[in-house]
Amino acid sequence: MECKLRDISVYYQAYGQGRPLIALHGWSLDHHHMVSALEPLLEHRQGWKRFYPDLPGHGRTSGEDWITDQDQMLDVVMGFIENVVGGERFAVAGTSAGAYLARGVVHRKAGSMDGLLLNVPLVVADDAKRTLPPHVTLVEDSALMSELQPVEAEVFQMAVVQSWRLLDSIRSDPALTGGVGNPEFQEKIRRKPERYAFSFDVDELREPFAAPALIITGRQDSGVGYRDAWGIVENYPRGTFVSLDRAGHLLDIEQEGLFQALVSEWLDRVEEHGGVL
Repeated sequence: MECKLRDISVYYQAYGQGRPLIALHGWSLDHHHMVSALEPLLEHRQGWKRFYPDLPGHGRTSGEDWITDQDQMLDVVMGFIENVVGGERFAVAGTSAGAYLARGVVHRKAGSMDGLLLNVPLVVADDAKRTLPPHVTLVEDSALMSELQPVEAEVFQMAVVQSWRLLDSIRSDPALTGGVGNPEFQEKIRRKPERYAFSFDVDELREPFAAPALIITGRQDSGVGYRDAWGIVENYPRGTFVSLDRAGHLLDIEQEGLFQALVSEWLDRVEEHGGVL
């Protein structure tokens, strides 16, 4: 499906009926990753209409020349939400850089939101300013590693847990190995901190976010870390903050059972807060 905005057409997939949930994928990925992470929880759960867009320059949404920074990426996200949601209340889930954009949605439209999920959130956009643990591999599988193609081995370099489950996820999601999107567009924004970060303080809210929130971090996440996320927790008085051992930036796969349990409980709280539709 396509959502036609004024200066861009956003590709997305939608499932179900009910309260809108906008799911924002991470940088260099596309909607498939969020579908894989969330649909096992939602496909048999009533009352949710899920929207999985490809961000500009990712998947099947083009990287328009006029988009040069994260503020404009957020403008597109807001335009998409207004188009598909209209005047309804909604929830937002974001992973990594998608969680950074999700906080941008909170900054602009918190009063219309029933919930927020931040999975392995990018909190500090400037790589040099993040607080990061060193990379560590806690579970190694030499037999598995010998089966990897070179592009798969690159993804496994960030793995805290080497597993066949992770390999299956990589092979079913082309975005994980860089098979989709516009790398030139992504790099144009990603390589400069002043473009990758918002021009405003996204965590300076008029008032704390009143709806149920969930912040899930990986204790061994050497990409975005976990400590920086603790610094924003006071913005979310109804927020659960979790830092999971045996998990890095691939947390939803490495700790799949705990991830699904935590997200399921968050969905329960959102339904309780906003009323089951």
